[in-house]
Amino acid sequence: MIRMPIRERHNWRQLAEEYGFSFHTMYGDKYWDESAYYQFSLRQIEEDLEKPSEEIHQMCLHLVDKIVADEELLNRCQIPEQHWHFVRDAWLRGEPSLYSRLDLSYNGTGPAKLLENNADTPTSLFETGFWQWLWLENQVDERRLDTRADQFNSLQEKLIARFAQLHEKGTLYFSCVRDTDEDRGTVEYLIDCAKEAGWQTDFLYIDELGINGEQQLVDLHEQPIEYLFKLYPWEHMLREPFAEHLYNSKTHWLEPAWKSVLSNKALLPLLWQFFPGHPNLLPAYFADDPQFNGNGKWVKKPLFSREGANISILENGKTLSASPGPYGAEGYIMQAYHPLPVFGDNHTLIGSWLVDGQSAGICVREDKTPVTQDMSRFLPHIILG
Repeated sequence: MIRMPIRERHNWRQLAEEYGFSFHTMYGDKYWDESAYYQFSLRQIEEDLEKPSEEIHQMCLHLVDKIVADEELLNRCQIPEQHWHFVRDAWLRGEPSLYSRLDLSYNGTGPAKLLENNADTPTSLFETGFWQWLWLENQVDERRLDTRADQFNSLQEKLIARFAQLHEKGTLYFSCVRDTDEDRGTVEYLIDCAKEAGWQTDFLYIDELGINGEQQLVDLHEQPIEYLFKLYPWEHMLREPFAEHLYNSKTHWLEPAWKSVLSNKALLPLLWQFFPGHPNLLPAYFADDPQFNGNGKWVKKPLFSREGANISILENGKTLSASPGPYGAEGYIMQAYHPLPVFGDNHTLIGSWLVDGQSAGICVREDKTPVTQDMSRFLPHIILG
């Protein structure tokens, strides 16, 4: 695993706009960065990232089965009690999922370490599945990259195939919050994949969802919504005013309600509890666990934290650094400190994608700080050697 400089495509910004990649630069700062790329060997991809990702995913599914049957564990995951049956039944009915992303710390040697599981609303799909692949093709065509260069990236192909497996008659609605170009771009990309798989699609914002007199979820035209992909966290959804109607709405959800068990960081100490010493896991505890003594270096994470918000690094109980944000009231977990590898002055994170449990590619994010956040840069990668 090495970081290599490369000349940017002269027209990449124009191409980005043509393909709807409007958030390549945000708030004046670069989000997409093609001034360099990361190079992996095939062995690193297959043995250190692909296989472990699928194994971790199966471990997580094993945990779902344990958690939905245990009220104490559901409470630990901060699932509202009135929705326990909703979450449990979604799992027992085998409601299908679409995708997820594992965030890993990996420096090219030794086992990759799981930092968290983005199992409900991961973004960076377009950048991974389409845009970095286009970059690879363009750079090979311009002979700036070896013609043997490949990329660990079957994400778009697998998403389309998964949508085809799930295809039903009727409309698949897509939804996200307003005023975020990245979320809307992610949803638009998924809409394209769903259409390619044969779905009829429609879009509305989360705040446009309605409930009719029969407790059915409806669109702006009072049409019942039978199938809905929502890029909106379950921990928020279960606390919305209309949440009391979710169980009876007869809507089929992507992602399903059981993903609420995997999309919060209670997963990390529970993984360590059920699979202690696993080479791809870091020691982790609930902050109030008597077994946790605070000695050494730890990362303190709120259960619902996203995009690096409210993350603190502590050593022997003393806070060394902390990021701002709105989370924390829901409780914290403590995860053993395992620094991201540093290339130059860049702290580098690997995102490992899975579609229906199958590894589907990786993305690479960089930041000047040890905590990856929403504005951390996205860099392409290749496989060579």
